Amino acid sequence: MELASFNHVHLSCSGASILRRNCGRALSRPSASSWSNPAPRVSRITAAGTTNEASVSGAVRRTLRSLRGDNGEVSQPSNSSSALEQLDIERGVCVPFRKYSPETVRSKVLESRGAIWSLILRGAEIVWNLGFYWSTLMYDCLVGRDEEVVPYRAMQLRYLLCDLGPSFIKAGQVLANRPDIIREDYMNELCILQDDVPPVPNQVAFNIIEEELGLPLESVFSKISAQTIAAASLGQVYRATLRETGEDVAIKVQRPDIEPIIYRDLFLFRTLASFLNGISLQKLGCNAELIVDEFGEKLLEELDYTLEARNIEDFLENFKNDPTVKIPRVYKKLSGSRVLVMEWIDGIRCTNPQAVMDAGIDINGFLTVGVSAALRQLLEFGLFHGDPHPGNIFAMRDGRIAYVDFGNVAVLSQQNKQILIDAVVHAVNEDYAEMANDFTRLGFLASGTDVSPIIPALEAIWQNSVGKGLSDFNFRSVTGKFNQLVYQYPIRIPERFSLVIRSLLTQEGICFTMKPDFKFLEVAYPYVAKRLLTDPNPALRERLIQVLFKDGVFQWKRLENLIVLAKENVNRMSSNPALKGKELQRSRSLQVERKLDLTDTIKDGARLFLVDEGIRRQLLLAFTEDSKLHVQELVDVYRLVEDQIDIPSIATQVARDFPTVIRDLMLAWSESVLSDR
Repeated sequence: MELASFNHVHLSCSGASILRRNCGRALSRPSASSWSNPAPRVSRITAAGTTNEASVSGAVRRTLRSLRGDNGEVSQPSNSSSALEQLDIERGVCVPFRKYSPETVRSKVLESRGAIWSLILRGAEIVWNLGFYWSTLMYDCLVGRDEEVVPYRAMQLRYLLCDLGPSFIKAGQVLANRPDIIREDYMNELCILQDDVPPVPNQVAFNIIEEELGLPLESVFSKISAQTIAAASLGQVYRATLRETGEDVAIKVQRPDIEPIIYRDLFLFRTLASFLNGISLQKLGCNAELIVDEFGEKLLEELDYTLEARNIEDFLENFKNDPTVKIPRVYKKLSGSRVLVMEWIDGIRCTNPQAVMDAGIDINGFLTVGVSAALRQLLEFGLFHGDPHPGNIFAMRDGRIAYVDFGNVAVLSQQNKQILIDAVVHAVNEDYAEMANDFTRLGFLASGTDVSPIIPALEAIWQNSVGKGLSDFNFRSVTGKFNQLVYQYPIRIPERFSLVIRSLLTQEGICFTMKPDFKFLEVAYPYVAKRLLTDPNPALRERLIQVLFKDGVFQWKRLENLIVLAKENVNRMSSNPALKGKELQRSRSLQVERKLDLTDTIKDGARLFLVDEGIRRQLLLAFTEDSKLHVQELVDVYRLVEDQIDIPSIATQVARDFPTVIRDLMLAWSESVLSDR
């Protein structure tokens, strides 16, 4: 059975302008560097930055397919709500296959008299249960014991959410990562929902598999596990063996009759949110409906396993040339909207460091692999795993890191990635005013918010976190201080960034479990340094210049440190650092890169020096700073890179680009002459 088509989903943009107005440069003619450095696959069309030809054409095909009905005629897309349009603007991402919209949810739950009665009964059930729980909290407050019973009330809330069903379990999982909405002790209790959810009976799950396959179980699988391997809010996983090939597979099956319940709950959530908009605007700087829309959009995406299959394909494409990462393949003919059959991953849980070491894997090298893979997802691909808890990450016996469960992934646009790098640059330069502005650009603060009161708080958080040195830095301490900050200011954590925060915290926690003295930034900094020095993206070139100049003074030492760190990353990742001895020698044929490729950086730097008068003046001042020629500093930098650069290759490329450089130089000169007049 092939994956279900996407004809039933709604467009997030209106009319024929969907590809032009909201998708921006995604469909523009790619530059030469775009062809030579194809962008990673992301199952969305980005509003900023370029994508590779396959991604764009695939996205266009799927968009046009969703515009056509079953008869091939173009149908009119539904109008998006202003809240969803705000989300698209914030994220810089156009979502051509949005399953969620308030109009869709409303039409689903009000489509018949029976559906309306079902909605009323569900609403009464929710109001009764939550009302009773709220009354206990009020009683605790009145008698003055609200603080001492917090652990019990937090556990009681977790059980209540389980009783209310999958959408409330999912809401609890989301709240476990939203310090802007719920206090920390409740967050810690709700984290249990991410790993410990009661499964449905086997026979019920097996019936769903047979319905989706259209075949008896025994005709497809020679055996299937009697117990679930894992159970989550929306589905559960079994291990099975294919009868035809003998391959072991993982079967992910959705909980029964879950969709109508979720639509009803989303309608009730949004109805309640409409009464809380005033409070939400005051406390978080956004409508409560916007938070529900973020939640609903993500929930309905996870509900369709065909979208998860697409996520897996995109991850496979992104990591296809990476010898350190394993992504399971999907069996499309056995998968559908409620059942997903994937390659079985025979790995070692990352919570068992002794078993990892017994398999001959170097712990420190494996953690380096994991951190590098996470950073590539976040800053390079823009498509990252949103739920990398210990049950979803494994150590393979060949030293690779394996990811499973791709229902919860998030997308960062090119714009968002650049702003994140901006924030890193501003942190390095200790420019806290610009760091506060980065929060506004990322959607944490409403546009127009006065950031001046936040600047001292950010400065205190950062300086306290790195005061003992970057080697002792950890995200949990920064997040803990940031959680306090969100209660004092109207800060909202957008859903995609709550996933980023959870992803980083979870992976840092895994690192500390496997190696308590592991230094996260000792791996992260070399990767970021290499990105700044070698990425062909012009925006990153600008960030590199910002890093190298502080208060108008060129930072020679910082440039040397960046080169040293970048070379360290290249040397470390040229083969799988998790392997030892003979296995390491065997992996030499899978090397990724041997040298720090600075060709484009040097070429672009020379171009900027010739064309940009401001950069030229800055560099000349840097070279003659303090009334002396900084020849020794220049020599020191050259010695660091002389074994990494291919002079003939650079000379050839410079000669090839010489006419273009001359043209740009003449244009710059003519503009300066005209501006003087």
